[in-house]
Amino acid sequence: MFVRRGLGRTIPHGTARRRYPAPSYKDSWDIPGGVCDAGEPPWRTARREQAEEIGIDRPLGPLLVIDYAPDDGRMPEGLAFIFDGGRTSAEETGRLTLTDPEILAVHLLPIDEAAQRVAPSLARRLRVAWEAARAGERFVLCEDGQPLTAPATRTAATED
Repeated sequence: MFVRRGLGRTIPHGTARRRYPAPSYKDSWDIPGGVCDAGEPPWRTARREQAEEIGIDRPLGPLLVIDYAPDDGRMPEGLAFIFDGGRTSAEETGRLTLTDPEILAVHLLPIDEAAQRVAPSLARRLRVAWEAARAGERFVLCEDGQPLTAPATRTAATED
């Protein structure tokens, strides 16, 4: 069975907005991310893709969502991961560089506005990720963007 592993990172700006790239190759907007190269784990892909697409290279924040994405006729089934991209200062925002020719622009939007511009499955996934990050909880398992579990509560036994 082929498993597609797509992933992205939400990048907080202040407390209410995230960054959403507008790619040149599709109508809907996205979050920084992509598909893992052969032999590349999702956490390395997230960091690499963010650096390639918008010029921000930093360590990963917490994993927020693991989502089973069913075959949609365009892409085979797979897993999507969303990591927290960390806060971005006003200075970093001013230095934001579009380093990937596939990205036409990056927009800072609140979740409700972004949900209207991204694919419906990503909108559902982002709302779950937003809530998990806001609550300071560990990742949520989803199926096609619908939560299957509540965020795992952090305890001494689950801390790294």
